[in-house]
Amino acid sequence: MTADPNEIVESYARNWDGLTPYARATVVHTDGATAAKAGAKAIVTSDGELIGWIGGGCLRGAVLCAARQAMDSAMPRLIRVRPKEQISAPRDPDGVELHASGCPGKGKADVFIEPIMPKPPLIIIGTSHIAGALSELAAGLSLELVPVGDAEDAPLAALRQRPGLERGFIVIATQGTRDYAALACALATDAPYVAFISSRAKGKAMRDRLAADGVPEASLARLRAPAGLDIGARTPTEIAISILAEIISLRQAGRKDAQA
Repeated sequence: MTADPNEIVESYARNWDGLTPYARATVVHTDGATAAKAGAKAIVTSDGELIGWIGGGCLRGAVLCAARQAMDSAMPRLIRVRPKEQISAPRDPDGVELHASGCPGKGKADVFIEPIMPKPPLIIIGTSHIAGALSELAAGLSLELVPVGDAEDAPLAALRQRPGLERGFIVIATQGTRDYAALACALATDAPYVAFISSRAKGKAMRDRLAADGVPEASLARLRAPAGLDIGARTPTEIAISILAEIISLRQAGRKDAQA
């Protein structure tokens, strides 16, 4: 018995590993002669494999291209595939993005592309009261919470192999316990956000020491010390809120840049 293509898509979603991005394509409207009708679905993997069925080659190229763009920007998009001779602008008057088709049937199709992205990891190094407050408050956010605990060599070294760190956040809440080792390890990763809970003076001292030890300026530019937005925070909970507010602010700015 031939498997239902839509069920294959649903099975892929149910069994997703939660680590590898993919895009879900759904035909939402067709006009004229098209092989796939509204409701047809497919998965586009991060490697460019198309799983499921949304018709033949008339849609395939456009969906693969738009899915890659959706995964790169982490933003959904609606595309309209129509005969190439009918396209004279990048978008239709209603704002829908246009993609050309060379199929002889001359049909049109609107396809919604939804990127499914892993949660960005939030690495919390340390066992201080602030680390505990961060773990509690971050639980309700769309982040993969990864408490490292004590800044020992083995868990620090494992950070470099952590998937998704190029979109992740590292907060160093060691507060006097192997601060330098945690900082050096965090800055050796691809994480764009590395926050060190410290006074301004201690943050500068650590930055100077890291620079003297050869840490590149490009890496040091990612270091935020003291950590968090300047909201006058004093207690562990308030400091944790200031850090999470900064993370939320950066994520929202990234979404706006992706939409621009």
